[in-house]
Amino acid sequence: MSQKTIFTGAGVAIVTPMNPDGSVNYDVFREMIEDQIKNGTDAIIACGTTGESSTLDNDEHLNVIKVAIEQTAGRVPVIAGTGSNDTAYCIQLSKEAEALGADALLLVTPYYNKTSQRGLIAHYTAVANAVSLPIILYNVPSRTGVDIKPATVVELSKVPNIVALKQANGDFSATAQIAAECDIDIYSGNDDQIVPILSLGGKGVISVLSNVAPRQTHDICQKWFDGDVAGSLALQLEYLELANMLFCDVNPIPVKEAMNMMGWNVGECRLPLYSTSDENKAKLAATLQKYGLKK
Repeated sequence: MSQKTIFTGAGVAIVTPMNPDGSVNYDVFREMIEDQIKNGTDAIIACGTTGESSTLDNDEHLNVIKVAIEQTAGRVPVIAGTGSNDTAYCIQLSKEAEALGADALLLVTPYYNKTSQRGLIAHYTAVANAVSLPIILYNVPSRTGVDIKPATVVELSKVPNIVALKQANGDFSATAQIAAECDIDIYSGNDDQIVPILSLGGKGVISVLSNVAPRQTHDICQKWFDGDVAGSLALQLEYLELANMLFCDVNPIPVKEAMNMMGWNVGECRLPLYSTSDENKAKLAATLQKYGLKK
């Protein structure tokens, strides 16, 4: 099956900035998008895990997607996170994101209630049949409690508009099996594993690191595509410490803390996510200083 790749390179799983009263700060959000595009980011992924989608209400969720589409203005693709553990609501959100003009959808596996592999096929097929946008499956069992098995990805790849997989399970054997057995684009969902995924034919990364180091994350991918494998690997390893520090607490707590330290004023995470320890803050500050990123 021929397919159109949504993007190659580094897509930012962009944070949702908050005002002191906890409302969404759309002014800062627009500024962040401009900075991302200026620094080479290849796609904007709005309302993913890093964007705190689980604590945005329906109107906020759609407004964040709408503002991302408006501000990006077609310069790079906007991928809307519209996944849910309720298939009917997932379909509703996905249809609304399509109507707003999103370029693609990122659909996390149903969480908490989970489901079987047969259920995953039924869930994703139902959503795919309700929209015409290309769909990225999002496999992150550490957050959802369910892993999309290779055979399930192979089956879902037969659905015409299911075209990609964000693989965040850390299982390179499973990823290799998927790459060998079906025609589906694969993106790394882990910033410490960009080059390994690229080596298996991956198209890039959907990145937390890009929030604080967009140019460098883009360059890890671009160097690979340009044939500079050694340069790509060197950058991957150079930024490994920073990528790991952004997961010293539950995502997106550390990346928001880091961005605040960089002067972005993205605010706090919404409860139940809570500010990290003073020890982690000190380590984050020292790491940002080391990379020349702290304001």
